[in-house]
Amino acid sequence: MAIVSVTLIEGRDQATKTRLMEKVTQAVVEALDAKPAQVRVYLNEVKEGAYAVAGKPVFIGDHG
Repeated sequence: MAIVSVTLIEGRDQATKTRLMEKVTQAVVEALDAKPAQVRVYLNEVKEGAYAVAGKPVFIGDHG
């Protein structure tokens, strides 16, 4: 079994998060020759402004 944890700033819609989880799952399946049912993907969403780069809070619009 493979467990993948992805941390991202909250604010993305469910379709985008679902697409990410599908693609991460597929990458793990290909890299590890695993079955999709053996892959777990966890999304850890961080509130905007609760994450900083170089001491400055990051907001989703900052990288878009």
